[in-house]
Amino acid sequence: MVDWEGPLTEAFERANTYLTGLPERRVGPRATAAELHEALGGALPTGPTDAREVVAHLAKGVEDGLLPSGSGRFFGFVFGGATPAALAADWLATAWDQNAGLYAAAPAAAVVEEVAANWLVELFGLPSTTSVGFVTGAQMANFTGLAAARHEVLRRAGWDVEHDGLIGAPPIRVLAGAERHDTIDRALRFLGLGTNCITPIAVDEQGRMRADALAKALEDEEHPTIVCAQAGNVNTGAFDAIGEICDLAHAAGAWVHVDGAFGLWAAVSPTLQRLVDGIDRADSWATDAHKWLNVPYDSGLVLCAHPEPHRAAMSIRAAYLIQDENGQRDPLDYNPEFSRRARGFAVYAAIRALGRSGIAEIVDRCHALARRFADTLAANGVEVLNDVVLNQVLVRFGDDDALTRRVVSAVQQEGTCWMSGTTWQGKAAMRISVTNWTTNESDIDRSATAVLQQLAGVRLEGG
Repeated sequence: MVDWEGPLTEAFERANTYLTGLPERRVGPRATAAELHEALGGALPTGPTDAREVVAHLAKGVEDGLLPSGSGRFFGFVFGGATPAALAADWLATAWDQNAGLYAAAPAAAVVEEVAANWLVELFGLPSTTSVGFVTGAQMANFTGLAAARHEVLRRAGWDVEHDGLIGAPPIRVLAGAERHDTIDRALRFLGLGTNCITPIAVDEQGRMRADALAKALEDEEHPTIVCAQAGNVNTGAFDAIGEICDLAHAAGAWVHVDGAFGLWAAVSPTLQRLVDGIDRADSWATDAHKWLNVPYDSGLVLCAHPEPHRAAMSIRAAYLIQDENGQRDPLDYNPEFSRRARGFAVYAAIRALGRSGIAEIVDRCHALARRFADTLAANGVEVLNDVVLNQVLVRFGDDDALTRRVVSAVQQEGTCWMSGTTWQGKAAMRISVTNWTTNESDIDRSATAVLQQLAGVRLEGG
């Protein structure tokens, strides 16, 4: 008889200890790479080892190398945590081990995805016919949305890219803000379009695409065109004027794709919906569930207002597969994967547990806490570089890049909180992202105090 209880009990106990300890855990890894290799390495095992012993060995070996990104004081990147319902559903997804590519192979997973997809479309206020694909993250969501865009703009130009490829195809122009996220460029590389197809559009001081510059670029209608708008700049959190961009782009016959990795969730908040005015007029959208919905990694979402090009870009047919069974939705028609994890279970559980109001509360609270962080630092002489419109705070310590970078490093080493450094408009900055569902005022105040203490210490060391 297989012993499931031993290793699963060990895993549960270790996970429970870790999660309940997060509020007071040092926010940062304690071990070096060499120490982790020492703890985890060694010769290839020559024979079997008891499963519970393996789990215990693994947990002990990685303990000091974990970056507690689920902590309420982790502000380093736009990472969420994992809500209890989402985490539990994700554990069940692993235990059930469904291959979520086909309805025939995983009927429950397929139906759960369809239900969750309908909820997501309603939450974001998108057209009811919008199709949804469950992918790994915003990178693959951008890839998939842009694949649908590539298909459609070439179809309108009389070219079938899915059958004839890109050799000889009309060249595609991609108009994207100069402060776009790098996943746009990477997706275009994956799609064979290359980054030279991008015409960078000028942005304002917060990184928002300038509509007048876009209008000027759209005057050249010689080539099929895709416009990439942004809902939430990765540094400042700023939003492009998406409604105006859609109007300009559609008048020129262009497709509008919105990179809303974290910013799309502002649509769920009645107080922040204004940031995404007109977003329902776009053609495709990319976002992450492992950001503000706070489900475990990996969980991205691509949404498309036009299901036909979405399916055309992604679907596959093979004689041995059982597809379109009784008219049921096959998930592989909407994402670039074949065999894959059943990501929909965690998304479904998160939405059912939180509801619309619970998701909106997280977004609103994180926004208010980001403002609190910025106001506290500003009151103590720290320069805040951005308008805190959502959850991103950019700060700089004096006019010296080296000082700012030293403070970022000192904060990371001290361990009360963890945030990353960045470069904004040619200057070093500390980037603070408030996204975790557990973050509260105490976390912000404790972290702001730690930042100010490290700033004072670094200045003292510098003489």
